[in-house]
Amino acid sequence: MPSGLPDGLPVGAGDRRRALLMMSISAPSRLALTLFALALLGACSESATTMVARPQGGDFTLATAAGPLDTRTLRGKVLLVYFGYVNCPDVCPVAVAAGAGALNALSPAERERTRMIMVSVDPERDTPAALKNYVAYFHPQMIGAVGSAGETAAVAKQFGAGYLRQPTRADGGYAVDHSSQTYLIDTQGQLVEILQHGASSAQVAAAVRKLL
Repeated sequence: MPSGLPDGLPVGAGDRRRALLMMSISAPSRLALTLFALALLGACSESATTMVARPQGGDFTLATAAGPLDTRTLRGKVLLVYFGYVNCPDVCPVAVAAGAGALNALSPAERERTRMIMVSVDPERDTPAALKNYVAYFHPQMIGAVGSAGETAAVAKQFGAGYLRQPTRADGGYAVDHSSQTYLIDTQGQLVEILQHGASSAQVAAAVRKLL
């Protein structure tokens, strides 16, 4: 499965050495280890000369349980975009719960002008219906969206999000390591802020209010 790679990593002839080093690391399927290793090994490439541009965000169209979602139809609303997946054991529930708490902290009028979208990084398993059920557990105004493997990689690249499918376990399951930030989109469709994992509901709500 193709995967997105975090923006900001040097690229160059050191790619082979980085790959060999990654293969030597035992793989507990933990987000922090994977993303830290990617950043560290990229920084150690002696021959790297090119830096990937800062993420610009942008519009996208993905499938939802209610039909295709084109973010251009959400102009006038503040968007919180998060990359995750239904079977995520720990990181996603924390981030999505913080987003739900932020929505609840907004007034009804503010909430109507705000949407949180969870974009799946696991299109092999996540269906629009499964995503709808997952996000609805946290808040009824959240949206779950999914695309093909190629569409997922393209949207992740727009936002500088990274994800990496781990090998399938003996029980048939697998984890997907992924970026844990929440991307804040203003009412004109521009990416204006990246909220780090661990931001509280109050902090998320305050960031949204600045744009309303």
